[in-house]
Amino acid sequence: MVETLFEDIFRIEAVDPEGKKFDKVTRICARSEQFDMLLHLDINSEVYPMRFGDKFMMVLASTLNLDGTPDSGYYTPGHRKSLADKFDYVMQGKLYRISEESREKQVKADIYVSFGGLLMMLKGDPSIAARFELDQRLFILIRKV
Repeated sequence: MVETLFEDIFRIEAVDPEGKKFDKVTRICARSEQFDMLLHLDINSEVYPMRFGDKFMMVLASTLNLDGTPDSGYYTPGHRKSLADKFDYVMQGKLYRISEESREKQVKADIYVSFGGLLMMLKGDPSIAARFELDQRLFILIRKV
């Protein structure tokens, strides 16, 4: 069985908070229900439109193989079942930065991932950040709930 690195349900609190920068890209700001994580994520809005107030499930995983075997890095066509079959929007990317900041005795960790130029920042509990490694290849999987 696939072991996911992070999984939670988010609600979109803002869309393009700094204004629209690209025609086909929307930056969403969302907060998770279970872990109270803050998410900033660039989405290809032409392929998968998201709006203020939408709720969605997001999963971060290191492989799409249901048996948990590592991903080869190559696309192999076929009718093999994968974790992606359960989601509407999937991207592959690379974790390029992990940092921690502390304010008023509260420590927060930031995880930064680039999905071919579409960026993600996940901020929250440092114990969640401990599951990730720098330069790790990740899949983000999203479906609306």
